[in-house]
Amino acid sequence: MQPEDPGHRLVRDHTIFACVMGSRAFGLATDGSDTDRRGVFVAPTELFWRFDKPPTHVDGPLSEQFSWELERFCELALRGNPNILECLHSPLVEYADDTGRELLALRRTFLSRRVHATFTGYALGQRRKLDADLRTHGAPRWKHAMHLLRLLTSARDLLRTGELTLDVGDQREPLLAVKRGEVPWSEVESWMARLATETEQATHRTPLPEEPDRRCVEDFLIRVRRASALPRTPVSSTRDA
Repeated sequence: MQPEDPGHRLVRDHTIFACVMGSRAFGLATDGSDTDRRGVFVAPTELFWRFDKPPTHVDGPLSEQFSWELERFCELALRGNPNILECLHSPLVEYADDTGRELLALRRTFLSRRVHATFTGYALGQRRKLDADLRTHGAPRWKHAMHLLRLLTSARDLLRTGELTLDVGDQREPLLAVKRGEVPWSEVESWMARLATETEQATHRTPLPEEPDRRCVEDFLIRVRRASALPRTPVSSTRDA
């Protein structure tokens, strides 16, 4: 019998938050869609006292499952990482303990105008891949084109409203038509260009703050680390005299 992977043990025993992401969270799932699971675990504080530190992330143990250690998760969220921020706003939460619920309650503190650079930067990277597909294969990967449109729409609406909404709502069918290759590439390009322009315009009157609330997040992280370091109070038993 193979020994259990230490990272898998951390995920199994110390997860504070778990959600479903991908097409199911975006309202774009079809019969063949995978179930992508994402989570956050808190490595016990004593593990940081060693030379070998606990992992910042763990792949597995389930198929399509990926988890981050709390500190790494918070670092990425403060930078405006799209994948991390979307986890905090998933409509499909599978598990949250008290610490996980506190993390969710803080999700607005991670949002700032940085999302314009991070979301559009990620979108530009994906667009370059689509253009490479066109040059190499004569057609883009339509699924990737669909998700790029979804990401740009999400970024635009986040900057306009200050709220991050994952479910695409009434855009489901138009986006799935793109995934099926039913929309001409010229129309997809025009759609992308329009969203990019609207996203840029939204930055000038966004309700989002200039910077995330780093101090609030750090205070939360310190409380979690301190609580983990404290000795556990044994449960006392009482006997009849």
